[in-house]
Amino acid sequence: MASACLQQFDATLEKLLSEKKNKITDLLELVEKKTTVKRVYIVKGLIGLFAVYMILGHFAALVCNTVGFVYPAYASIHAIESHNKDDDKKWLTYWVVFAMFSVIEFFSDIIFSWFPLYWLSKIVFLVWCFMPTANNGSIVVYNRFIRPVFLSNRQFVDSAVNQLSEGASNLVNKVRKDE
Repeated sequence: MASACLQQFDATLEKLLSEKKNKITDLLELVEKKTTVKRVYIVKGLIGLFAVYMILGHFAALVCNTVGFVYPAYASIHAIESHNKDDDKKWLTYWVVFAMFSVIEFFSDIIFSWFPLYWLSKIVFLVWCFMPTANNGSIVVYNRFIRPVFLSNRQFVDSAVNQLSEGASNLVNKVRKDE
């Protein structure tokens, strides 16, 4: 299983690094010519160094949270500005999963942050959630966990949200009246 997964990763990485022409692949081609090291090994080495940093680095939490927020925010802005509604749904799903993960993490962060692989695992999870594939992590997590729980508790959630909304509205009206 793991061997097949690694072989698939190698094949996908090799294809990605050789077929797509962009500034990164051009830079990798230059480094490959200068060092005579295949670009796939260069990228794997960089991934390995990044993984070690995410385990041992001082700012791993900042790096992890930046990766989980900056690119998705950028892509979400593009989705909002596009006429395509499929990308809107994709990024809304990501943000729902991100929010649920953040709430769960709030209560478990003290425990999990003591584990050396926590930040590496979290960044892998977040990247999996926003990968540009049809069935990325946010789609899987939403459909398997969040959606069924929401649908089975929808009336309760809607009622609670309505009560909170009415309470907040009444509080705002009272504050305005007291001014």
